[in-house]
Amino acid sequence: MERIGAVLIDIDGVLTVSWKPLPGTVAAMERLREAGIPLALVTNTTSRTRASIARKLVGEGFPVSADDILTAPAVTAAHLRQHHPGARCLLINTGDIRDDLTGVTLVDEEESGSAQSGSADGGAPDVVVLGGAGDAFTYAALNRAFRHVQRGARLVAMHRSMYWRTAAGLDLDTGAFLLGLERAARVEAEITGKPAGSFFATALAHLGATAPHALMVGDDIESDVLAAQRAGLTGVLVRTGKYLPETHRAADGTPDHVIDSFADLPALLERLGT
Repeated sequence: MERIGAVLIDIDGVLTVSWKPLPGTVAAMERLREAGIPLALVTNTTSRTRASIARKLVGEGFPVSADDILTAPAVTAAHLRQHHPGARCLLINTGDIRDDLTGVTLVDEEESGSAQSGSADGGAPDVVVLGGAGDAFTYAALNRAFRHVQRGARLVAMHRSMYWRTAAGLDLDTGAFLLGLERAARVEAEITGKPAGSFFATALAHLGATAPHALMVGDDIESDVLAAQRAGLTGVLVRTGKYLPETHRAADGTPDHVIDSFADLPALLERLGT
């Protein structure tokens, strides 16, 4: 492997949609495994733990394990342990990801609820953590987060994605709510997942790879591809998942490569001398 020594791969919209494999993706993954190319599945998915994601993908035929997967929740846990050690954290997220939040002290909503009115009973969180949007993103939950941040709690978000692709179409994601919360509270959230440069650095360290010899494959031109290119990786945009031609045209940069789907990646790697 003279050109590319490692591959980072988004999951949702690249390998699967609503956890069902896109055409040719399992075979392409098998070809990468046969070639011995180090790879990591890097995802902002917040609805499942790493172990749960691995079980689901293996059940669909992908040759992966939990060790191959790096999620925004896992990176968020590391960020909280490093930058907010011992902090009481209120998590707003759709899906159970607690197993990936090791070393993080979580405060449940009932315990923190009295702090909405400004009372200091020890139940108020030090950090509000936003995960993935969904049924948990109610008015009451977001308003509670707003009041805690107004009071001085730090705001941490696992990503800024505005929407994602499901079998039913595009659905709103965390970024659509985070933007309003930031503007209302006049704060800027700490972002831990893609497009944060630290996320890509963590993935590269996991593989023992360097950015100039690594490639990132994603369907989100901003958070996956251009963010990876700013971190020094080669970016590959796939025309699946959340890909929209108008978003591609309006982007702030140009992907290094554009392919129709992940099924075309082995051929691209061959052209790159991998």
